[in-house]
Amino acid sequence: MERLIFHVDVNSAFLSWEAARRVARGEADLRLVPSAIGGDRDKRTGVILAKSIPAKAFHITTGEPVAAALQKCPQLVLAKPDFHLYKACSRAFMEICSRYAPVVEKFSIDECFLDMTGTDRMYPDPLAVAYAIRDAIRTELGFTVNIGVSRNKLLAKMASDFEKPDRVHTLFPEEIPEKFWPLPVGELFSVGSATAGKLNAMGIHTIGDLAHTPLPRLQAILGKKAGRHLHAYANGLDDTPVLAVPEEAKGYSISTTLEQDVRSFGAGERILLALADNVSARMRRDGMKACCVAVTIRANDFKDRSHQRKLQEPTDITGEIYALAKGLFRELWDGHTPLRLLGISLTQVTREAYAQQSMFPQPDKERARKLDQAIDAIRQRFGPDTIQRGGILGAGGQVGKKYRE
Repeated sequence: MERLIFHVDVNSAFLSWEAARRVARGEADLRLVPSAIGGDRDKRTGVILAKSIPAKAFHITTGEPVAAALQKCPQLVLAKPDFHLYKACSRAFMEICSRYAPVVEKFSIDECFLDMTGTDRMYPDPLAVAYAIRDAIRTELGFTVNIGVSRNKLLAKMASDFEKPDRVHTLFPEEIPEKFWPLPVGELFSVGSATAGKLNAMGIHTIGDLAHTPLPRLQAILGKKAGRHLHAYANGLDDTPVLAVPEEAKGYSISTTLEQDVRSFGAGERILLALADNVSARMRRDGMKACCVAVTIRANDFKDRSHQRKLQEPTDITGEIYALAKGLFRELWDGHTPLRLLGISLTQVTREAYAQQSMFPQPDKERARKLDQAIDAIRQRFGPDTIQRGGILGAGGQVGKKYRE
């Protein structure tokens, strides 16, 4: 059976959600005037989180300071962020998607994947149902989405990024040469600016160039895993499933929005150590161990990027979690793009009693585990700031702004 995957992406989500609320109140539509979400107009502080199409005509960009945006467009209408509104709108549009799709995977607050495989008897025309979903969201909720339709998650996501707003696009395998390969290689999902620069230096400028580059040449520059991954993506290959994971996924996470941008590996790693110290202590408190560690970063473009890696055996040791997080961080970041957020997630958790024990003694692990237990005990008795690990001093003030378990 051929797969059928949709990717639903809200157009300018934060601004659209605020605009829809104002229109429902009888106020002017922010989408029709130069407007943006972010910062304080009077204090001229903060950054632009989202902008309207008319604001683009003034060359206002996401992530730029409010003061700079107001210089470009003095009449810019600014609205402050409202994350309670965003969560409510996110739930509402995903509930509509759930009426049509047997499996819905939340990918971020403003986008999701729908697995429509096997629904051909109910919906013989896949484009017709895509338009129905789009129209239902617009009619019931007052904002627009783009929907990409394809045979896998990668191509569906790429299709949804075609012309906006309020559109449905296809990118089936037979359409790859015409619609996909001519795109700049930097537009390929998961290709960041640093990787795009390396590829451009190799003479690879389009996704088609990447698709037709011999795999050994790519792996020589990017490494075996990254080279194989990007070569498969450039050829439209992706077999990852759509997973209906509950919003409260089983695991532990912590992230911090930084008071000052991180601009060096050293500064970032000190914050990562504080994050690892916090999240692993919470996991130990519950008697859990994790099998997978993920690191998330966010730069000025406000797009989250993450890498994850599975462990050979479950762990709750801060040092092990930090070491893996540090390696993922160095893989993920180019070392100079200013970072606004860092986060660590521990997933695939298991009860300590059921974690498989190694057949051989591991004295280093035992020492690390006893050290963690001692630190936990001291903090429990005398307070969380009583004792800090070497390297955390100076970073702790920026840590612990948001966490979930």
